[in-house]
Amino acid sequence: MIRVSVANPYEYPLEFQQLKDAARAVLEGEGVKAGKVTLAFVDNPHIHRLNKQFLNHNEPTDVLTFPYTDPGAKSLEGEVVIGYEVAKEYAADRNHAFNLELLLYVVHGCLHLTGYDDTDDDSEREMRAKEREYLTKLGLPDIAGN
Repeated sequence: MIRVSVANPYEYPLEFQQLKDAARAVLEGEGVKAGKVTLAFVDNPHIHRLNKQFLNHNEPTDVLTFPYTDPGAKSLEGEVVIGYEVAKEYAADRNHAFNLELLLYVVHGCLHLTGYDDTDDDSEREMRAKEREYLTKLGLPDIAGN
């Protein structure tokens, strides 16, 4: 069984079920049979602090992932931290729905938890292809890489 929960410390208006369903679709699609994943939606100062602490990047970011188990473990556990304000800004800049941007971040973060990365051109292309695959499976427009 895969359990997906949402941490919303700033009480943002969120489509909880849709976000959880997107995470579950990716995890199941990538062969995860059991796990516990938390989707955390935070403000710019919060994600900036985490980005600085863990990656030494001195700015807010869109998505950070914290795997608590190794990819391929019997039960996957981890957290996907999403910059709510960053998503709002990017959605406006890219002229698409804010909720769609949040869903893309959920897909992206869950792919990271299952072992994908985007640290070089080849892995980034593979990540974008997987994002498109899951957006399509979820009946959503392709905004990956936009």
